[in-house]
Amino acid sequence: MSKTKSTKSFEDKLKRLEQISEMLESGEVQLEESISLFEEGIKLSKECLTILENAELKITQLKKEVSNKSTDEGEDE
Repeated sequence: MSKTKSTKSFEDKLKRLEQISEMLESGEVQLEESISLFEEGIKLSKECLTILENAELKITQLKKEVSNKSTDEGEDE
């Protein structure tokens, strides 16, 4: 794989977000740790959103390419 060990996948980030959510919802973490976890969660949330937006853009581009190829092939007939 071309990913480095420091680069987490979307799934890893989402799993960590779920862990953070569970920890915060439990009410068992101290205020300072809660703030730190919340900040980490916000950062991960933004990273996941960026990944999803990029995936959506790529899918839109691929659909457009397929549509253009279908149109071009239809003109040859």
